[in-house]
Amino acid sequence: MALCRGAAALCQYETNKLVRIRSVRLGSMKWSLNAFILLFICIMLLWNKRYQEVNLVVSSVTTKVKGVAQTRLPEIGDVVWDVADYSGSSQSKNSFFVVTNVIVTKSQKQGKCPEVPAKGRLCRSDKDCEAGAWDHQSHGVQTGSCVKFDIVRRTCEVSAWCPVEAKTSPPRPALLAAAENFTVLIKNNIRFPAFNFIRRNILPGMTDSYLKSCHRGNDPLCPIFKLGDVVRDAGEKFSEMAVEGGVIGMQIKWDCNLDPLMLHCLPRYSFRRLDEKESNKTLYPGLNFRYAKYNTVNGVEERTLYKAFGIRFDVMVFGQAGRFSFIQLIIYIGSTLSYYALTTILIDWLIGTSCYSAEVGQNFAETKVESVQDKQKCVLCVSYVDESNVRLVRSSQKKSLQGIKPTAVHPRKEDAGHLRAVLCLLQPHGDSDSELAKSDPPTERNLPAGPRPPAWCKCGHCTASSSPQEELCCRWSDGACITSSPLFEPLVLRRSLLEAALLYRDPLSSPGHRGRSSALRHCAYSQYVSWRFGAPPIDSHPVLPRCCVCRIREEYPSPDRRYSGFRPAAMPSMHACSKGEQQQE
Repeated sequence: MALCRGAAALCQYETNKLVRIRSVRLGSMKWSLNAFILLFICIMLLWNKRYQEVNLVVSSVTTKVKGVAQTRLPEIGDVVWDVADYSGSSQSKNSFFVVTNVIVTKSQKQGKCPEVPAKGRLCRSDKDCEAGAWDHQSHGVQTGSCVKFDIVRRTCEVSAWCPVEAKTSPPRPALLAAAENFTVLIKNNIRFPAFNFIRRNILPGMTDSYLKSCHRGNDPLCPIFKLGDVVRDAGEKFSEMAVEGGVIGMQIKWDCNLDPLMLHCLPRYSFRRLDEKESNKTLYPGLNFRYAKYNTVNGVEERTLYKAFGIRFDVMVFGQAGRFSFIQLIIYIGSTLSYYALTTILIDWLIGTSCYSAEVGQNFAETKVESVQDKQKCVLCVSYVDESNVRLVRSSQKKSLQGIKPTAVHPRKEDAGHLRAVLCLLQPHGDSDSELAKSDPPTERNLPAGPRPPAWCKCGHCTASSSPQEELCCRWSDGACITSSPLFEPLVLRRSLLEAALLYRDPLSSPGHRGRSSALRHCAYSQYVSWRFGAPPIDSHPVLPRCCVCRIREEYPSPDRRYSGFRPAAMPSMHACSKGEQQQE
């Protein structure tokens, strides 16, 4: 049977429940918000080209620097610098270096000489110098001797290229400031593998004569750049940067649209400085390196040491290409449909706050939200005749309801309207208080001989039940049963009262319908709940004591003597009673 039910569940369709509110204001707001969202989606679709498939660029770069400068170097004289002198030895991938300043130490030979005080310690005697010692700032290896450096200072002697480099600060202004007029040709080849698209920054229309005369002033696509213009566009001054050197980034951005009707794929150049330029804010500012030129004089090898300062230019290429893709368009449309939920969220919030009608908000909440509890874990409401409160307990399939400890205790709320209506129906033309005062005191009902009451029964009138949820007595402690109360018969069992209650709910119902045993029995259950529970706490299910259920069934039995038993449900109403929809069958 379970397998059949599972198969039947596969052939079902479930959909959400909608609540329609007829309101000009809310309808206008809904369509206005939807139109705004649609406009936003379309703008983003076109502005960001979300309908395109995107592929990142793959690039290669080569550079060629040109320029000649003449400068006067101390102790050397006039020197002409060409590309092999200021750039050739420092070429690297996607970057090039241009020397702008230099410190020259001439005629160095292998020998022994005093270390400069800035690199070594001052000494007074040979004991202050350790033979063979050196560190990462030394120009050589100590010999163990303390020698004069000048008239005042003495330093440790080192084995090194002598004389050692003594000057540390670069000359101002820079010796090769003329490098500002050097030029560089950047050749950049790109490819977008996904689209098999290849292009270079030297466009097909650029001829040899064009490249000899073009510059960025008359054509932003010109691939030849003057170094001074590059540094200036990066927001720097070439004469100041040339003193200690630095790093400039040359950015080439390719944003290509490869749609056939909108084909556009041209480079855009921009420049920025990449290193920290202020010497007082960083250690070891600028950029420098050393190299030497060797020669032999009278059979002795000599060298001229150059400490070169300069600017390194890093060419960085990035970008992407896009081409129309129907799949990307569908994905974007599908992902943006969720934005329309913002309309529902905003309007629901507006209705739920005081910004809108409080009555509409309450009706909306009651119609839209329906609370459903797990039958196995539902909250049951219990009322004992010897207590003035009602108890809330958790249902259990194994333990008797009479013995379960309550999770909460609430004061019983009287249903004054129900009480007045019942008293009027009981005594429509007389004094109900005087009649009730004349009633006999509680007496024990004579039961036929039968099995003994179960252990959980406190009143002596309960019968055994197969369901733990029905094992409930009308009392918490031993005493008289509530069915022996003078009010039980007129409030719960009196046929005229039950028929009047059913007629009150359905004024045109037939006498035969009102006289059915099942309708009277269900209405009696409802009468007991209203009497003993009043208004039960929200989301709780009132449970009738076993003695009361048996007494009601005894008065209004089922023809076949079969009953479905307790089923947790909402508090019964008169309309439910008339249709037989009760929690207790």
